[in-house]
Amino acid sequence: MILFYSDEVNPRIEYIAKLIFANILQTEIAFTQNSAEFRKSELPKINYSYEKFGDEFYIKPHKLIFQNALIKPTINTVRYEGEKYFCETSKDSDLPFDPFAASFYLVTRHEEYVDKNRDKLGRYPYQNSILTKYNLLQKPVVNIWAKLLAKLLKEKYPKFNYIESKFKFISTIDIDNAYAYQNKGFLRTTAAWAKSLVKGNRQDTIKRKRVLGGKESDPYDTYDYLDSVFAGNEDKVKFFFLLGDYGRYDKNIAHTNKEYRELIKSTAEKYDVGIHPSFGSSKKKGKKKVRLEKQRLEEIIGKPISKSRQHYLRLKFPKTYTRLIKAGIEEDYTLGYSAQPGFRGGICTPYCFYDLKHESVTNLKIIPFNIMDGTLRYYLQLSPEKAFEEIKKIMQEVKNVGGTFVSVWHNETVNDLGTWKGFREVFEQMNKLGFEWANE
Repeated sequence: MILFYSDEVNPRIEYIAKLIFANILQTEIAFTQNSAEFRKSELPKINYSYEKFGDEFYIKPHKLIFQNALIKPTINTVRYEGEKYFCETSKDSDLPFDPFAASFYLVTRHEEYVDKNRDKLGRYPYQNSILTKYNLLQKPVVNIWAKLLAKLLKEKYPKFNYIESKFKFISTIDIDNAYAYQNKGFLRTTAAWAKSLVKGNRQDTIKRKRVLGGKESDPYDTYDYLDSVFAGNEDKVKFFFLLGDYGRYDKNIAHTNKEYRELIKSTAEKYDVGIHPSFGSSKKKGKKKVRLEKQRLEEIIGKPISKSRQHYLRLKFPKTYTRLIKAGIEEDYTLGYSAQPGFRGGICTPYCFYDLKHESVTNLKIIPFNIMDGTLRYYLQLSPEKAFEEIKKIMQEVKNVGGTFVSVWHNETVNDLGTWKGFREVFEQMNKLGFEWANE
């Protein structure tokens, strides 16, 4: 138990203090605005105000925690024991930085509300993040700060207790395009065939003919292989299916296709499945599409759907999450960058979305991901050997703080063909190590 004092326990303070103590450190927390009660208490305690009383653990709050206007705050670098921190406090504080304000800034994605820069697909660029600026993107700093707080509190109050959380591993698969050649319908197949002929892509033309003639398996049909990798650990796996209408960025099989529906049904019998809201669902006119696509999936598998990940990782605060909540989504797995591995929100523990626009906590749980196949191959252009090194490095960071490691792969990237040659082994190594650590 920790007693937390502030002369104004506003929603921001209550939210971030509970996230750090209740969620990450898994210990009870009580709040008080009564200074006399706080001074008398013999519990382990934190004074989070502008006045220090005595020898209690003290942190002077950064002004960000009391702001209501969505404006870009002034944040300076603070050095402490050789490491970089931000959100400075005061000389009489027990830490030179405010871990509550700094954590709040990161997990709520405050910077994404006030920074309007976006890439060509409408996504927030990792280069603009304060974590990139301070070279901290590959560190789960919120979890690290929580453990630092726990260590210092334990030193000051030996009876302070908390739980050391254990490493968790979630392997996720996005089905953007269930098959390369099969089940595309007459018009799409004819158009694709003509395109290959015009471009002189003889190899693609021959392969398409062999697959459609039943002489060769579809290169994206890797589902039996995935089952073999996941055998015995199905509870740590999630599949996300794209069921949006056909469009420039949404080119999956039609949701009415019999074989695709059977694939979804059989997958749902073995694994937890979620909706992969289409690119179109995140457009201005796509308000109703998330609910529609979710209903399609529910109709196919015959049970409610509560999980999602945005196609192309299109995530705009707070609009995307507001739409998901209205559609009945309870968990979202979108938070991460397409171009860099690491910790977009500085955290590797699932947590509830805080809506800065309305200054309120929601019931939508955010499960951040740490690494994606396309990041390794396309953005970083790593060899399979270097890719696994990168994965292991990030996974070790998560293990060090007892967090949850989440990966994103696709059915077509584990086929060991073409540009993905060698990455099947990376996928196997990652899952083997992740399952081992999670089962320790």
